[in-house]
Amino acid sequence: MTIIMMQTSFITLISKNEINSTNMERVDVSILTPTYNRGYLLLRLYKSILKQSYRNFEWLIVDDGSTDDTRKVVEQKILNDVERNGVTIRYIYKDNGGKHTAVNRGVHFANGELVFIADSDDVLPDNAIETVVNEWMGIKDKSVFAGICGLDASFDGKVIGSGLPAETIDSTSIDVRFNKKVTGDMKEVFLKSVLQEFPFPEIEGERFCPEVLVWNRIATKYKLRYINKVIYLVEYQPSGITSAITQVRMKSPIAATITYAEMLHYDISWAAKIKSAINYYRFKACIIKSSKKMVSIPHVSIIWSVCKPLGWLMYRKDLKLLGSKCD
Repeated sequence: MTIIMMQTSFITLISKNEINSTNMERVDVSILTPTYNRGYLLLRLYKSILKQSYRNFEWLIVDDGSTDDTRKVVEQKILNDVERNGVTIRYIYKDNGGKHTAVNRGVHFANGELVFIADSDDVLPDNAIETVVNEWMGIKDKSVFAGICGLDASFDGKVIGSGLPAETIDSTSIDVRFNKKVTGDMKEVFLKSVLQEFPFPEIEGERFCPEVLVWNRIATKYKLRYINKVIYLVEYQPSGITSAITQVRMKSPIAATITYAEMLHYDISWAAKIKSAINYYRFKACIIKSSKKMVSIPHVSIIWSVCKPLGWLMYRKDLKLLGSKCD
């Protein structure tokens, strides 16, 4: 049996024995899955969650306004699954606003000390949560740490990117990415309190916010414990954000522009700053005048104006390749 709870613009769907979910005992980890029209993939992730060797976690699904059978899959095939084995699962439906808004909503309702964001098209290795918790227990009393970061791999086990130059690194994401030159997607697992301290900005009319904007902001205050272990398996979908990132950023140019403007203030190489300045002007060209009145667009130092022509050329190239305008 399931019970639907209506709360303003969203719905939470939980099993009967979880009706007091807001008063549930704290768990070590909240696996948070923001999803949109991926009902056909949720079961694959669900099966990997059931195989976890460590069990003190919850799974929180935040449906960002799906119009497919996502809710039906959750209600009929997941919440009523006799093989759930006591795994706590909660489903929240909200109006469509983009993945970042779903993450913000999920963080608000998470009961875990740590939040592990797992997209609906990816899966977890059997020991993912155990690995994260074991690593976290060694540093949790040190206030400088915001969480754990492990490696991503493809479904065949091949690590995405360079991997780490050491078994563990205690540093900021900015240092690891730009100074230690670590490449490829990685999986950050953050304290809930840190994600509450640094929420994703929600800009009216935009459906995308780069994760790196928030991860960089976190890096100005906290470190992560980086581990040279795979904790996440990825499969990039043809219809996903990653496959169309330029067009996505063109349609959400304010968040993109803020991201690149802030990059110019970080301790990174001049080459990285020049690239950021070019992209700043590239996506700023997509911001219509009416948007500029609603949101304060960060200005950059006049020294970066030398990058404006290249940014404009890239903007024109984007329009030609994509065959569409920013809006």
